Amino acid sequence: MSFDSPCVVLSGEADTAALGAALADTLRQLQENVRQHGLHIALEGDLGAGKTTLVRGLLRQLGVGGAVKSPTFALLEPYVVSSLHLYHFDFYRFKTPREFLDGGFAEYFGPGTVCLVEWPERAQPYLPQVDLHIGLRVLETGRSAQLVSGSPMGKQCLERLWKAFNELPKTTAGDA
Repeated sequence: MSFDSPCVVLSGEADTAALGAALADTLRQLQENVRQHGLHIALEGDLGAGKTTLVRGLLRQLGVGGAVKSPTFALLEPYVVSSLHLYHFDFYRFKTPREFLDGGFAEYFGPGTVCLVEWPERAQPYLPQVDLHIGLRVLETGRSAQLVSGSPMGKQCLERLWKAFNELPKTTAGDA
């Protein structure tokens, strides 16, 4: 395992949600940096790989109650937690990347925002630089998550996320 891009095996939905919860704890630690710079997290994986489950775990850990649904049809689900604005995007239905610009989505990325983007490849080349990439893959039993930093902010996030994830109670998780 390379620390620059650790891979973790998630035994199921509970571990995927635990990774999201660890990400929430990381956001709390980095809240001042996020206020100043923002954070762009790309979530990649096939349908059913756990992208929305991870976001649900993050939002629950931050205290968001109520339904946390995939923004597949709405394209965007906004959440406000403390002074942070979290935007959960799903660009699966984009026919062309230009829809990102036409929809005005670029204005959501910036200081004070955490943008969690499912299907980011469908909005390229218009998306801002990714700080943290989380690639989810379905395995025969469970899932894997490959974590890659894409910026100094992403590296800082990854280091804290890895520590927080390994400190959380979960069913089974470890290095791949």
